[in-house]
Amino acid sequence: MIPLAERIHLLTLFNEAVDHGAHKAKAAEVMGLPLRTLQRWQRPEAVPVDGRTRRQQAPSNRLSDEERARVLAVANSDEFKDKTPHQIVPILAERGEYYASESTIYRILRDAKQVTHRHACRAPVERSKPKALTATAPKQLVSWDITYLTSLVKGQFFYLYLFMDIFSRKIVGWQVYEQENSELAADLVKDLCQREGIPPHQLVLHSDNGSPMKGATLLATLQQLGIAPSRSRPSVSNDNPYSESLFKTLKYGAHYPTQPFASLIAAREWVTGFVSWYNHEHRHSRIQFVTPEQRHTGEDRAILTQRQAVYEAAKAKKPERWSRNTRNWDWQPEVCLNPDKPNNNAAKKTDTTVH
Repeated sequence: MIPLAERIHLLTLFNEAVDHGAHKAKAAEVMGLPLRTLQRWQRPEAVPVDGRTRRQQAPSNRLSDEERARVLAVANSDEFKDKTPHQIVPILAERGEYYASESTIYRILRDAKQVTHRHACRAPVERSKPKALTATAPKQLVSWDITYLTSLVKGQFFYLYLFMDIFSRKIVGWQVYEQENSELAADLVKDLCQREGIPPHQLVLHSDNGSPMKGATLLATLQQLGIAPSRSRPSVSNDNPYSESLFKTLKYGAHYPTQPFASLIAAREWVTGFVSWYNHEHRHSRIQFVTPEQRHTGEDRAILTQRQAVYEAAKAKKPERWSRNTRNWDWQPEVCLNPDKPNNNAAKKTDTTVH
């Protein structure tokens, strides 16, 4: 027996052929079916309908309209207007009162479009994603954060401030302190702009929402230097991925000490060695395995061109060994921070290119 779905499909093809001028008998012959079978399928009774889809049966234990109205009145009373059904039901049970189950009360509130914030405290604030930023050269977009370094005293830490140029991945500023505050961060930003020669209104500084990042001293310094601040959403580490990735490289690499730092000087000495290795020796996978220093100074273009030439020469010498193109050594022209999803409206400009 041919299934119902296949019958409907065959009938559709048959009717289309007939509508376009084909003879019914010839169309049935081409389809390999008797004409009478196709005609029988076209009868209304030949397409059975699932009777279960037409059955409408109200539950026998359904609350009446009066009972539903009573539940709404209780939930919206002065006593319970700021409480959820999860809290209302136990209180009523203590009094020996029962109107409906917790799930039923939720369902009644949902039908009345009242499943909203009911507490007297401030409702949750909707946080939008930070603006997408794009860097096309060094000294345009810097990400920074603070991480803990353990000390010999339990519960006490040293604080590592790290500033990374997102375009080149170079660590352009750092220091270790015994505390974290806005004043120390402001001093580091001033030093960064002076050493890197960054003019006003060129740099965007991205960070998370920690108190040192939002301190009045740092914000005043950024305004004075002409630096635009950018911050992540609260408790969303993905909004500051470059700094988080750098901290993982720092703390999970083979060079990280297994014992706590004995002093502030010891911590600073170790970080000095790490920064030197990271900037000048570490070949970063996201910038085509050149060092951050090479990309920061623009040396990476010539290096990548040389690598491409080597691969093209190898392919020309032994073409039978290459079934596809050579490895991609293209230079990366831009780096994005918190890019928008590709399905957003293309006509709307959603990112900000830093120049």
